[in-house]
Amino acid sequence: MSETTYFGVRTFKNPLDAWIYQEIIFEVKPDIIIELGNSNGGSTLLLAHLCDLMGNGRVIGIDLSHEIVPESVKKHPRIIFIVGDACNNFNAVKRYIHKDEKVLVIEDSSHTFENTLNILKLYSTLVTKGSYIIIEDSICHHSLELGPNPGPYEAIEEFIKGNNEFIMDRNKEAFLITCNPKGYLRKL
Repeated sequence: MSETTYFGVRTFKNPLDAWIYQEIIFEVKPDIIIELGNSNGGSTLLLAHLCDLMGNGRVIGIDLSHEIVPESVKKHPRIIFIVGDACNNFNAVKRYIHKDEKVLVIEDSSHTFENTLNILKLYSTLVTKGSYIIIEDSICHHSLELGPNPGPYEAIEEFIKGNNEFIMDRNKEAFLITCNPKGYLRKL
């Protein structure tokens, strides 16, 4: 995974999950895709290219730094980058979303339990009916002994308890190998 690239830009994305993302984007047809955690920008570019193919959509990328993101990605007309903590920049993100726009959220930041749960509580409010908030790397300590423990998996379980607005869409784990077990949360 550390050598994976998209159009020559490093991306830490499981290709099987990326395939599911394009299925979700085709199904939902979001106007806004919020990607929390962009690292090198490869997955951000992938999302922008999918928007290009759909003829609609913008990608809002939020990370603590975008210094290593190539200029070619930064200049893509469908991408807006915001530097800083995702929770602290929630209001800045909201300003880019117009009324009645469909919103999809992908969370791929620190993967700590607390941060993931805070993002779930905050950014789930932006997700539109029928769309998703996708929590990446819930595989941490659930088939892969890496990352924070507790982490995203436990945050998902805590968030979904008693939540009648979202369901875990386990059908999106279609290839059996996913970095996001229980992480595809669809808004009812």
